[in-house]
Amino acid sequence: MASADGVVLGRQDREMGDSAAGDQGFAHLPVLAEAVLAGFAELPPGGVLLDCTLGGGGHSSLLLQAHPGLRLIGLDQDPSARAAAAEVLAPYADRVTIVASNFADYTPDQAVAAVLADLGVSSPQLDVAARGFSFRLEGPLDMRMNPTAGETAGALIDRLEESELADLIYAYGEERLSRRIARRIKEQGPWAGQTTAELAYLIAGCFPPHARRGRIHPATRSFQALRIAVNDELGVLERLLAAAPDWLLPGGLIAVISFHSLEDRRVKTAFASDERLQRVTRKAVQATEVESAANPRARSAKLRIARRRLTPAD
Repeated sequence: MASADGVVLGRQDREMGDSAAGDQGFAHLPVLAEAVLAGFAELPPGGVLLDCTLGGGGHSSLLLQAHPGLRLIGLDQDPSARAAAAEVLAPYADRVTIVASNFADYTPDQAVAAVLADLGVSSPQLDVAARGFSFRLEGPLDMRMNPTAGETAGALIDRLEESELADLIYAYGEERLSRRIARRIKEQGPWAGQTTAELAYLIAGCFPPHARRGRIHPATRSFQALRIAVNDELGVLERLLAAAPDWLLPGGLIAVISFHSLEDRRVKTAFASDERLQRVTRKAVQATEVESAANPRARSAKLRIARRRLTPAD
């Protein structure tokens, strides 16, 4: 996923500084690439990798290069991502199938050797103002990962009652000022025609002056909450965690990269409690100091891997 300086990074939830790359495509240097390659070092020969969040094809291209017999089914609901991935994966075209789908709506028609999910919003989505994900780039209040379907953030805000909006911001953003923010947002509506910058300015005004000068922008948690709700991110993750073990061959691997605690807690719990799975990583794998220094957006990434048990008792 592309950074502000054009280097592709990975999916994440932290807002960065102003971007000069608002119209860039999905160049892709994936987060935790070495850890993913190491975790998937041993895969059944001739098997299938199901990349549930294809993005720019960064992880998949590395895995196809490392495993000459591996075939890929890559899912992404974003047409820009699919187009970029098709170019990146062109050298492996005879082993690649790209599908326009949210992973919550897809079931493979064969058992697969590995499942990979790199969660959250991608950097190109953040860096394109028209997508409406970022409060640092003025754009419409959209936030849909699939820009052709579903309810926009502005429409969601207008539809919800004040109490419902407050609950959403608290639950998905863990924002302690959720009720004050929701009240101000509803007072200043409707929002369907307003912009990300206007909403961010209003949210910032709900904080005392000293809190507006912190390292994290006051609107960060509220924007995260709206984006999660618009895309039902936690719901689709839970459906993936419930279904994916049945997609795996015995001994097959599932790896999930998450970027905030709401996701990571669900992955950790599922991998530890699902009788179909055996944890490969007891603790989440995180970026090294070198990777974090080169790519600040990797700092919050956490990778967990589990293996499909050979037998229920194994």
